[in-house]
Amino acid sequence: MDAKRILFITSEIMPYLPETEISHIGRYLPQGIQEKGKEIRTFMPRFGNINERRNQLHEVIRLSGMNLIIDDTDHPLIIKVASIQSARMQIYFIDNEDFFQRKHTVKDGEGHEFEDNDERSIFYVRGVMETVKKLRWVPDLIHCHGWMTALAPLYIKKHYKDDPCFKNSKIVYSVYDDDFQQPFRDVFHHKLKLEGVKDTHLKSIKEKADFETLSKLAIDFSDGVIQGSPVVNANVMEYAQAKEGMHCLNYHDKQCCVDAFNAFYDTVLATK
Repeated sequence: MDAKRILFITSEIMPYLPETEISHIGRYLPQGIQEKGKEIRTFMPRFGNINERRNQLHEVIRLSGMNLIIDDTDHPLIIKVASIQSARMQIYFIDNEDFFQRKHTVKDGEGHEFEDNDERSIFYVRGVMETVKKLRWVPDLIHCHGWMTALAPLYIKKHYKDDPCFKNSKIVYSVYDDDFQQPFRDVFHHKLKLEGVKDTHLKSIKEKADFETLSKLAIDFSDGVIQGSPVVNANVMEYAQAKEGMHCLNYHDKQCCVDAFNAFYDTVLATK
């Protein structure tokens, strides 16, 4: 039997960014799942505070060169890659001069969240999808980590629903305590529009695009939800647990999560 393929989409991975709950999981979960016999691919944004020389990032010319249009503006998609040799693992980075060249991740040096985090999230998620298509690598399950990946379930289940790469993919979304404080701009729902994404899918986001509604949007189009931090937004997890047919996994300490997550993937994959 062919090995199952797991795609990891995350906002942080050690050692490229400092250690946090997400960056630790982003580093060690894919390695652990690969050691369980599954194939993996892993993506993160190429934030400007990542040292390219020290981490030996290099551009993958054959994957770069596409433009993604967001709100009628063209944004060139650049793909970079680096290796974590000890884990026999490649990391793909989504880069763009407009969105990811600044020297911070989602907040500026004074702690203020970037106003264009909404567009950065759209670009990142769409960039991952288009790169996976170019790789011609068909994931059986896609595991999304953190709010910056929250649009992936919507796009996969609606915009890419007939695409050979994604039409049979299951989706798991991990909820962390990475709440953002400043709701996205009022025009956010307009920028989300792609073929297959309808107003009815965006009703809650249209009213208010905050952390809670964005997380619930991710859950609406996911097959499984994992509590990624010891304490997360209670309304979000209650929403997931109340959803009929939704697979939910409670928090597991990062030291012992690989076995639990691997079993959870198998459960979600076995669901028709």
